[in-house]
Amino acid sequence: LAKYSFAFSADVSNGLTGDAEDGVGSGRFVLLHEPGGQDTWESDLRCVTFMSADVEPDMHEDPMLADVGWSWFLDSLADAGCQYAAPSGTVTRVNSASFGKLTGRSNEAEIEIRASWSPIINSNDEMINHITAWCNLLSTVAGLPPIPDGVSVITPSRSRRTS
Repeated sequence: LAKYSFAFSADVSNGLTGDAEDGVGSGRFVLLHEPGGQDTWESDLRCVTFMSADVEPDMHEDPMLADVGWSWFLDSLADAGCQYAAPSGTVTRVNSASFGKLTGRSNEAEIEIRASWSPIINSNDEMINHITAWCNLLSTVAGLPPIPDGVSVITPSRSRRTS
């Protein structure tokens, strides 16, 4: 697909330690680089993502879910100040029912977004905007509320080892 690549993944948790269903979303980000580019990319760089998250059953049934999911993708790029070309992708609803020994599980409803775009960057710093857009999209898909301007996120400190 490309001569060079870089990838990472992230999981979104509900923050409840010990909760069997603490994972509310996950995603993967891949940056591809093909010297000389590819015609369909309109660039020598291509960002590719897959993410999925649980959704409420009524949201899953909303006929606009796919359109809303795609607008989340485009809005995340715009809100992060990204310049890009050739966006493409799919938004999928997933409804899972369990059977047999898994009958005890409740039905699950998810949204999946598969998307790719060619970042237009003039400096390495501009790539950060695309990663920020991806992080914001994953947060939105997973149902996290946006963090208002001027508010700092406080994360739990890791336990420190003492000598």
